[in-house]
Amino acid sequence: MAKLKPTLAKGTRDFSPIVMEKRNYIFNTIKTVFKKYGYSEIQTPSFENLDTLTGKYGEEGDQLIFKILNSGDYLSKISKDQLSTISSKALTPIISEKALRYDLTVPFARYVVMHQNEITYPFKRYQIQPVWRADRPQRGRYREFYQCDADVVGSDSLLNEAEFIAIYFEVLQKLGLKDFNIKINNRKVLAGIADVLDRSDLLIEMTVAIDKLDKIGVNGVKKELIERGFTDNNVEKLSPILESSGDIDDQLNLLKSFLGESVIGKKGIEEIEEVISYVGVLDSQILEKLQLDITLARGLNYYTGTILEVKTNEVVMGSIGGGGRYDDLTGMFGLAGLTGVGISFGADRIYDVLEELNLFPEDTEEGTKILISNFDSAAERYALPILQRLRAQGIAVEIYPTAAKLKKQMSYAHTKNIPFVILVGEEEMQKGVYTLKDMKSGDQQQFTESELLKYFGEQ
Repeated sequence: MAKLKPTLAKGTRDFSPIVMEKRNYIFNTIKTVFKKYGYSEIQTPSFENLDTLTGKYGEEGDQLIFKILNSGDYLSKISKDQLSTISSKALTPIISEKALRYDLTVPFARYVVMHQNEITYPFKRYQIQPVWRADRPQRGRYREFYQCDADVVGSDSLLNEAEFIAIYFEVLQKLGLKDFNIKINNRKVLAGIADVLDRSDLLIEMTVAIDKLDKIGVNGVKKELIERGFTDNNVEKLSPILESSGDIDDQLNLLKSFLGESVIGKKGIEEIEEVISYVGVLDSQILEKLQLDITLARGLNYYTGTILEVKTNEVVMGSIGGGGRYDDLTGMFGLAGLTGVGISFGADRIYDVLEELNLFPEDTEEGTKILISNFDSAAERYALPILQRLRAQGIAVEIYPTAAKLKKQMSYAHTKNIPFVILVGEEEMQKGVYTLKDMKSGDQQQFTESELLKYFGEQ
């Protein structure tokens, strides 16, 4: 039997040790800021019951959920009549009861409902775990990827939105990004626009279409709106919104003029202005990165208020973060009226951006700090005590596991980007010292055990 050539499933990746160091740099940076703002970590299972996930992301989102086939003979419960329909939509609930999570927000809503009696409100949590989407793989878009989410439920204060904007600003600055925009809009504004067009019944269709503005352009959005049931007159009336530009004040003035007396639209404008006001009080520098985008829709159906999205201008890349307010997401699970707001960082896209811009610090590629050489059994036994004492100081140290030529051991240290090598030969053992080689400069000097421990203890 021919051996199969190993391959990866499309849209997935392996991560080498160096890549993992860089990824953990991103995760740790985000975690540090989340914690500083009072968020605590939780985790939820990789898969959920299928009915927990379906109906929360819109029709297009539901199609991207990875379903898990039931174990055993999953076709045994299907009648011949059901099979003859050749309808995957009809058969799926019968042969698949579970699915890989599509995002972290819906599982979080489920978590809140199930643990509602243990939670102190407002409940602020962060979560960094992988999610899966049956999307078409492309640059910056994977089928398995990590989300870094923070949510707060049980508070309707718009200060939460302002703090999330501050979190985005601080994290991206810490990661070294300089030219980025934090975009804001409000779902109520979009509802107001549909109201003015007298097409409130097609709000979801409208948001799905205009959410593609960056991808298909104004004409593409207009064409899709017609296909989704809007009239030529509707589309013509919507043109000023689709073609809008300018600073925050320009956008607000356009909205106030367009929305007229729409009650829900005016409420959306008020919320946007309040969030911006909070941001200015927190840190006026953040306002330089804040941008009102009245075509921002983020096509997830559960958003009801503020919508946020983050994009970098330094690299051609889709959004690297986004989020918004959802007033009754937990209502789908029987806990009505619990408002929430949250954001997500796209860690995989952020990785690609930092890699392209060469923004990872050099020390993120360091794992082991010191390699101790091994030339023979005597040298090995001489080195073992210092190996453990260095580790006791919290220093990452390893000894080459077998006796080998110096060239091979140095090559190993170079490949693993180990900055220091401790050489132990006959001379060192006779003197009771260790020779420390700096792999970057090539300098070598001898230390006693206490001197060596002190040297690395001070670094």
